[in-house]
Formats: sequence, structure tokens, C-alpha cells
Amino acid sequence: MSRRPAPRTEEDRRTTGHVWDGIEEWDNPMPRWWLWTFYATIVWALIYVILFPAWPLVTGATPGLLGFSTRANVAAEIQRFDAANAPIRERLVAADLDAIASDPELLSFANNAGAAVFRSHCSQCHGSGAAGVAAKGYPNLLDDDWIWGGEMADIHLTITHGIRNTTDPDARYSEMPAFGRDELLEPEQIAAVVEHVLAISGQDHDAALLADGAVVYAENCASCHGEEGKGDRELGAPNLTDAIWLYGGDRESIAYQVVNARAGVMPNWNTRLSEADIRSVAVYVHGLGGGE
Repeated sequence: MSRRPAPRTEEDRRTTGHVWDGIEEWDNPMPRWWLWTFYATIVWALIYVILFPAWPLVTGATPGLLGFSTRANVAAEIQRFDAANAPIRERLVAADLDAIASDPELLSFANNAGAAVFRSHCSQCHGSGAAGVAAKGYPNLLDDDWIWGGEMADIHLTITHGIRNTTDPDARYSEMPAFGRDELLEPEQIAAVVEHVLAISGQDHDAALLADGAVVYAENCASCHGEEGKGDRELGAPNLTDAIWLYGGDRESIAYQVVNARAGVMPNWNTRLSEADIRSVAVYVHGLGGGE
């Protein structure tokens, strides 16, 4: 009958030779199960490196014998959905813009596709809910104040060619003179015309400067904003008589705009989005409650 070996005494145990503050480190073997698990992970790592992409290179990574690629899988999925949606996208491109709303299938597709395009490409400036962002100069798309027009065709044209960019010759373009920075008006004239704008927009103003401000406005501003200040969409001149202001409507903001003439830039999307995507996001934006 076999007997279990007696436990090893401290004298029988070997040490690593490390001693710290009188404490020695035993040189005991690792448990067998731990060693076999460790060896298995090494084998698995070697198999993975051989079969799958693993080592990064200058322009990519080692492909592995299986040729697996998550990018290729995603591209294939995108291609599959594009092929499935191709017929309705062709219908969307061929349809009259104003007739899309009367086709429930087209309208549903355009709204869903347009929402995805908006979140990916437009929300950075116009906000996730299209109400603009906290900073001045980012238009709210939920109201009816559209500098270039809010009908479906107007929105489509603006998205397609953009505003004041240098990459599309058909971009909408308007430029307000910097009346103060370029010394086109004297400081007294600027102060007077600011009071005139405050008055026609229904705000508190200095009545003593109204007469002078009206003269300055008629000579320098009415050609674009109109005699009554209601703007001109053909020229991209905003309405100055309402309570909607792209850069702020208080006295300081209006004065800064007259002096420096800020103007935003919107890229043209006809080189980045397909016609179907542009139409989809135009339908989506038009249906948010703004527009006309």
C-alpha cells in the first residue's frame, strides 16, 4: 500500500536567494493547472496571429490566412442595403420635390433617410434638434425666418450649393459691407442707424437719433434690406423687423454687425452627398415645422 510523501520541511525547500529585511522568498513550483492554462493562452495567441489580422503595419495590418476584415463586412452590409434601397432612391430623385409629400412611401423613406443624414452632417452646426446651437451665427431651422427662402426648392438649392463657400461657383452669396471697420460710416452714423433698426424691430430705442438713423438707413441699407427693413431673399438680406436675429438683436450685437459685418459659411453638399441624400434631408428639414 502506497503512502503519501511527508510534507517538505523548511530545510528541504529551496529559495530564490532573494532576501528582504530578513524575509526569504521560497522557490515553490507553480500549480500545474495554472501552467497549462498559461501555455494554452500562448498557443491560442499564436493561432490568432496566424489566422486573423494582428500586427499593425504602415498602411494596414497583417491580413491573416482567413482574410477576415470588419471593414469589408461593414462595406458589404452597406452595399447590401444600398442595393435594397436603390429602387426607392431612384424614385426619390425622379420625383418632383413638391410632390414627395403626397406619396406616403416616398415621404416616409425621405424623412428617415434625411434624419440620418442630418444627424451625421448637419447637427454639428444646426444642433441635434435643428434649433441651432448656443453660439451665435448658427441658424434655427424650426422657425419661418429663412434668409434664402424656406420652400422645398429653396432648401434643396441651399443644401446643394451651400452659402458663401469658395468651392461651388453656384453657392448662394451675399456680403454686407463692414461699415465701421472699413470706415464707410462715421461712429455717429452707426449709432444712429442702430437706433433706427431697434425702432423698426419694435425694441426700446433712442428717439432723438431716429431721424438721423432713418437717413443713414435709406442711403446705405435699404437697397438690400428694403425700405421697411423686411429683407430680400433674392439677395440673402435678412428681415430686420422681426424678433429673430442670427447674430443677436440687442443694441450691442446690432452695432457689432454694422461695424464688422459677420457672415457665415455653409459648405456645398453636392460633392459629398448623393442627390437622393440631399433631397431626403431637404424633405426632413422642411417637415420639422419651419420652412414654408
